[in-house]
Amino acid sequence: MKNELFDTAFRRFKGDASLRGEFDRFVEKNASWLDDYALFVVIKRLNEGNLVERERFLQFVFYRQWGALKRYCNEKGIRLIGDIPIYVSFDSADAWSNGGIFKLGEDKKPLFVSGVPPDYFSRTGQLWGNPVYNWDVLRERRFDWWVERMRHNLELFDIVRIDHFRGLIAYWEVEAHEKTAVNGRWVPVPYDDFFSVLKESFPGLPFIAEDLGVITDDVRDAMCRYDIPGMRVLLFAFGEDNPKHPYLPHNYIPSCVVYTGTHDNNTVRGWFERESDAEERKRFFDYIGRRVGPEEAPEEMMRLLMMSVADTVIVPMQDVLGLGEEARMNKPATGDGNWLWRLGAGALSKKVEERLFGMTRVYGRAEAGGEEGS
Repeated sequence: MKNELFDTAFRRFKGDASLRGEFDRFVEKNASWLDDYALFVVIKRLNEGNLVERERFLQFVFYRQWGALKRYCNEKGIRLIGDIPIYVSFDSADAWSNGGIFKLGEDKKPLFVSGVPPDYFSRTGQLWGNPVYNWDVLRERRFDWWVERMRHNLELFDIVRIDHFRGLIAYWEVEAHEKTAVNGRWVPVPYDDFFSVLKESFPGLPFIAEDLGVITDDVRDAMCRYDIPGMRVLLFAFGEDNPKHPYLPHNYIPSCVVYTGTHDNNTVRGWFERESDAEERKRFFDYIGRRVGPEEAPEEMMRLLMMSVADTVIVPMQDVLGLGEEARMNKPATGDGNWLWRLGAGALSKKVEERLFGMTRVYGRAEAGGEEGS
């Protein structure tokens, strides 16, 4: 159905000259990736003719609509945070048209693939299977592909979160024939050269490092040196009796982005009702100084983050609304039932709005000159 609508839109576009100038400017501006992408998609479908132009047109429509949305958000004082995976799929226009920057063999298939080594959660590690970068080639090219990739993302978003940030310092590579990630090795990345080039192109380095899990000192040093904030997730803070736990608010530093939970976690209420045990809830109660029920837990966690020294607080709308597990966004390693939750038109009531604004104002996180409830 969607492709039929795309075909209809493309036919109408070809018969209407009103968008042709804007379309041609879009094609010229994005030629570094658009031509390869469109050609890749068409060749993959074993078709020919004007389908390349059709793929360009579909990208043009999306970027035109997205640009209008971003401008509207920015006019309202809303900044958009994007999420960029460190690796690309082997079955992608990027790998197809830029094979030289990946560790591929003469047959253009990966020699090594990505993953992470065995740990407490998995005795065989995680074998992701993406082609890994040839950082020596990238350095010779002054990381041009990465610079262009970041530039493109920063046109779509105001800030970009880099997933698996530690892979930009050193990464785990596994020979492509392996069935698990056990027999891999750590390979260093020329990260000083890389981030120096990025800083030349993007002086403020408007990035967030996804640094959850076990992070080594070299990763922390790089984040500190280039002033790239990391993440803290409050839902992870009460699993052990450790006052020095880095995710407890009194251990936060200004240069970090703190969350009640991310898209991969349960909601706060869902965690309280379905996942936490008695010991975890007791640690939470001890930390806030009183016992609360599931309906109060989300607001208490929001308050802990708001009063912290962290520069940026992010609260999923499900937690703002106090919703339970039924509103969870994503369950990692599952394929069905994810990314289905939607914010209803009337869900953000005046009461919720006033409570959220009041909390941001009390803890100095509201825009100067704002009026309560606005």
